[in-house]
Amino acid sequence: MPNVPVPEGDTDVLSTVQSRLKRPSLYRVLLHNDDYTTTEFVVMILATIFDKSEPEAVRIMLSVHKTGKGLAGVYPHAIAETKIIEAHELAKENEFPFRLTMESE
Repeated sequence: MPNVPVPEGDTDVLSTVQSRLKRPSLYRVLLHNDDYTTTEFVVMILATIFDKSEPEAVRIMLSVHKTGKGLAGVYPHAIAETKIIEAHELAKENEFPFRLTMESE
């Protein structure tokens, strides 16, 4: 918050406002491996929805393939939820059982 001159007697209001401002909680968006979703589809989801470069998307996809899950990104709740919904809708349209979840950081 920028330094703004505060008239005498108004410091209680300023400290109350400052104490209410908190950073939003962050959530990890996780991709889960399955035996049907193609690697190309996972890379496409990572590139288009999660704004990953192709090399980074491939690295994450390989991690999901080898370990069973991988981190797509860390976001505030509403953004994480929106990205998961978009990915699930694309998966459904393409008849893949691709699954993403989120967990608090």
